[in-house]
Amino acid sequence: MEPASLTRIDEDRCANLRWKGMYIPAEWDASVQRCNDRAFWCQKTSIVLGPDGGVVDEYECHDGRNCYRPL
Repeated sequence: MEPASLTRIDEDRCANLRWKGMYIPAEWDASVQRCNDRAFWCQKTSIVLGPDGGVVDEYECHDGRNCYRPL
């Protein structure tokens, strides 16, 4: 279980989604909206683009993408 101080992402996220807050204490900052200051990447590609060429983040990684893998 993550410490409460780490960024929380809903349980319906893609299993391949990774973000900085998984590895270091990072408080959620509501002023940082839809920008990659929170450092998201795909476990499959190891970059900010998924296998389908789309942007990787907590909004864009959803079940409508062909690379999505539920937890």
